[in-house]
Amino acid sequence: MIFTGRKRSRPARRRFHGDGVVGGVLIAVVIIGALLAPWLPLPDPLTNNLVAMFQPPGSEGHWLGTDQLGRDLLARILSGARLSLFVVLVAAAIAAVIGTLLGMLAGYLGGWVDALIMRLMDIQLAVPFILLILLVMALFGTTLTNIIVIMGVTSWAIYARVARAKTLEIRELEYIDAVKAMGFSTPRILLRHVLPNLATPLVVLLTLDIPRLIVLEASIGFLGMGIQPPTPTLGNLIGEGRSYMLLAQWLVFWPGVVIAMLVIGCNLLGDHLLRKTHTRLD
Repeated sequence: MIFTGRKRSRPARRRFHGDGVVGGVLIAVVIIGALLAPWLPLPDPLTNNLVAMFQPPGSEGHWLGTDQLGRDLLARILSGARLSLFVVLVAAAIAAVIGTLLGMLAGYLGGWVDALIMRLMDIQLAVPFILLILLVMALFGTTLTNIIVIMGVTSWAIYARVARAKTLEIRELEYIDAVKAMGFSTPRILLRHVLPNLATPLVVLLTLDIPRLIVLEASIGFLGMGIQPPTPTLGNLIGEGRSYMLLAQWLVFWPGVVIAMLVIGCNLLGDHLLRKTHTRLD
């Protein structure tokens, strides 16, 4: 049998682009739960109840069980998530501001300024973070402010690299030559004409960098160099629960699930934004 005419093409399969929605939902669940925790009918996360030690999940109103001192694990996870997110977001903001400003200066001014900032970046990347935080905590103590500052100050290099690369492209555009000819000062050009063009790649980069800071903050708490118990964070909850893993696995499992939700959610959302904005971060 001979068929004449054109063969009808099959409709192209639609690619799944719901990763941004899935990532946003994972992040929203943790953030909303952490913010609403003080108003939820949960026990105080710091109150001991030795009668209720190691209660399994779902027993006597403890949805996720209790720990070695009878404290409600869900209340402690939500409280710890709220504090961990605060530390991570403030540290990320500090890193983004420092890195963006230094990157813009390096890319726009060039010369010895560019060389100096790039060498500072190389030095910062060469120093192991754990060694640096051990030194800072030994000298100044494990306070919330110290943790935020050290995480922010040691995370600026990646933002500086992206800001510098984009500024090198932007400074060659014609409208930059036009505003220079109009006599605009360098700070005005950087803040009003260069920075707005850096907003999209830096927001995407921030979304992709936050998971690293989440894991970093959790690692600090797990090693006992972060915020000290009884104040909960996601990291020190796992650090406390590791000694009881054979007896009460939920003490490690559920904080790990929350960390995984945040990390996976941020990565999915960052990949979605990266694809939608057609942004290059190299």
